[in-house]
Order: sequence, then C-alpha cells, then structure tokens
Amino acid sequence: MTKRNVPVKLNEVYTIPIRDLGIHGEGIGSVEDFTVFVPGALPGEIVKASMVVVKKSYAQGKLISIEQASPERTVPECPAYHACGGCQISHLAYKGQLAVKERRVKDVMTRIGGFTENRVLPILGAAHPWNYRNKMALPVAQVTGGPVLGYYRQGSHQVVPIDGCLIQEEENNRVLRFVEGFMTRHHVRGYNEKSRKGDIRHIMARVGDRGEVMVVIVTATAVLPFQELWVEEMQKLLPEVVSIYHDVQSGRGNAILGPVIHHLWGKKTLTASLSGLSFEVSPFSFFQVHKEQAEVLYDRALTYVSLSGGETVIDAYCGTGTISLCLAKKAKRVIGIEIVKEAIEDAKKNAAFNHIDNAEFYAADAGKLMPELYEKGERPDVIVMDPVRAGCSEDVLKAAAAMEPARIVYVSCNPATFARDAKILAALGYETKEVQPVDMFPQTMHVETVSLLVKKDT
Repeated sequence: MTKRNVPVKLNEVYTIPIRDLGIHGEGIGSVEDFTVFVPGALPGEIVKASMVVVKKSYAQGKLISIEQASPERTVPECPAYHACGGCQISHLAYKGQLAVKERRVKDVMTRIGGFTENRVLPILGAAHPWNYRNKMALPVAQVTGGPVLGYYRQGSHQVVPIDGCLIQEEENNRVLRFVEGFMTRHHVRGYNEKSRKGDIRHIMARVGDRGEVMVVIVTATAVLPFQELWVEEMQKLLPEVVSIYHDVQSGRGNAILGPVIHHLWGKKTLTASLSGLSFEVSPFSFFQVHKEQAEVLYDRALTYVSLSGGETVIDAYCGTGTISLCLAKKAKRVIGIEIVKEAIEDAKKNAAFNHIDNAEFYAADAGKLMPELYEKGERPDVIVMDPVRAGCSEDVLKAAAAMEPARIVYVSCNPATFARDAKILAALGYETKEVQPVDMFPQTMHVETVSLLVKKDT
C-alpha cells in the first residue's frame, strides 16, 4: 500500500475553500483533497489558516483571515462567544444554521442509511432562536480574582466567565448574576477540579410555568456555607424563585447532581406545562429544555402516530412519560417502557397528576420486555421510540418489528444513529416514509428528527 503524502506542514499557512461544517461547528475544507478542519470558518468561504495540528489523515488549522466571506456570516451577539463552548454556530445567521442542519440530516440518511434524500422534509426552525433554554446547569470555578460561573471552553474544563447567556431564559440569567454576587460578597469559594478544594461546584436552575424558578446549589462538601443566608437573600432579591435545594456531589465524575439532596425552602416540585399537560418537575427530572420546539416535535409525532381512539401504543423509551401522556389523550391504551426506574416513578406521578388512567409504565429493558408482551398477546398498533444519542439496541429494533405494528414513529436526537437504525428496520420490513428535522437547539450543531416508518406490504 502506497503511503499517502501529507500536503500540509505544521505552522504553514494555506488558502482553503470550506465546503461543510463538522459536528462541533468547525469548517471542513481541503488542501489537495486532504481534509482540514478550521474552527470559525463557514461553508462557501475561502479562508487562510495556519496548521496547528497535522495528522496522517487530517489537519486542523487556526483561522488567520477570511478571503471570501459567506453571505450568511454574522457578528455573534454574545461577548464570550469565541471563548465559550455553550454555542458553536452563532457566527452563522439563523437561516444558514437551518440549512446546515437540514443538509446534515440528508447527508446521513443517504450515506449511512442508503435512502434518497427526498424523504427528508424541510427543517422546522424555532420561532425564538434566543433565550429559549428553561434549564441552566453551570459549573462554578475559583480563580485568583474570586469565583466564576460560566460554560466550559470547548474541549476543556476551563470555565469561561459570563454574566448572562443569550440562549437561557432571563430568569436563569438572574440566578446566575445573583449567585456570582452572593459568593463574592460572602467569600464563598468555587470548586477546583484538580485540587478538589472549594465549596460550590455547580448551579442549576429551572424555569417553570408563570416564570417560577427552582434553584439547586451543588456543593463538593456536605455542608452549604451560609445556608440560611442563601435562602434569605434569594427570597429577597429573586422573588420568582419558589424552590431551593442543596445537592452534594463529592464524586470525581462529570455528573452534575450527586445522590444526596436537601430541600431547603419552598415547593418541592416545579410545575411545567407541555402540549396541554402539566408535569411536576423535581431536581432529578428530565424535561424538555426548549418548550416551544418540543411541542412542535410532539405535534409532528402525534400526526405520524395517527390515532383515532382505539389503538394500543408502546412507547419504548418513555423517560418520564411526556410523549406517553400526550399519546394517552388520543389512544385507547399506552404502554411506556424505560430502563431507568426513577424516570418510571416520575412517569407514574405525572400520569396521576394529569388524571390519565390509560397509560401504564414498566421499568424494564424494552428489548426484553417487548417479546414477553408479544408472548402474552400484546399487538400494538403503533410503536414510538425516543432513544438516547446512541440510538436503539438491535434487540429493541428486532423486538419492535416482531410485534408487527402498522407504524413505527422514531424520535431521534442523533440523525446518524437514526439513519443506522432505519436501515436495520428496512431489512426487518419497515419503510422510512418521512424524516422531519426539528431545530430544538438554535446556535448549536444539534438537530433532532421525528420519522414515520410503515410496515411494508407482504
């Protein structure tokens, strides 16, 4: 095998046409068909970049100048944008962001799934691409000048200080500024990951209905310094806060919340509505962070499920039951399956809270439970899947196909793993009819899809 000649050298500057964006928002171009990644560059641009990393199969360049700019390039509104890893593509106008995401879904469907791209519908963009996140979870660090709150710099655990985030709802930003001021006034130390010294490790806040806020103060230590003062000042300065918790996370991992949590004041849960239902949200609950776009996605999923009232539906990765309960409003019966026991407990509580009695929930591996349900005579009309980024296990896909539902509706937060799973389901007798991209997270490279798969005629 002939060894390939690498056409670029470290620290040399090259002119590079950019054709696409990578999964982290970096520009992708080539020098003599050799792939070069250039953070900050956009498709359609011609840039000059200095090579900072050179490998056998690719290189990474530092953007030096833009020789020909994309008409979609814009000036990011956030002053911390170029350092912060919270967003990746705010230098691309929103119209351009949507085009890139739609193109990505089409690419993986053809390249990985082997489908024609005309099955991918135009992406559904957000009416409000800023200030949309109802949940904030920020690391807190300690520097020479005092505590800092912010997001991690991309590719590191260095906290970039911010005094507000343009994709967070403003109630969360008020919490951010309060915490920074409180810690500075009372000399409360942020956490140092290397030395494992300090007190405050993360601040989490959620915004519910009517702008009500739940705050969780996460410490590395068992004791929250100035505990009573936290509650007193927060009540005085943040009247929208209705619930305060203290969580202890003493582990070395990346998990934000630890297993020990103390309710300090106010309500124990936060009420948040979605698609006409109300959910009681605790610090550990999963809930969609972009309510408006979640409702767009759920509406399309319900259209694909196409219920008339007499159907049995299995929700194979039901989580805390948000989709299951939306389905239950129109189905005869819904069976929710989720391997995380705590999520199933939340789903049962949410069903009771909404007076829904035609949904049942099981804490189990869907790939194992579905064959058992089949043996007991269960024949669902529709199966809904909403797995994690890794997609479905093959056991779940085989079990779903074996139950022979008329339709499978697949919600995905990773188009690549959906394309893989859709190819497997095609071999098992299910044709992908439509793939609907939905932009759940503007300013980032993430894109979700909801897809309709129909049992082929035999």
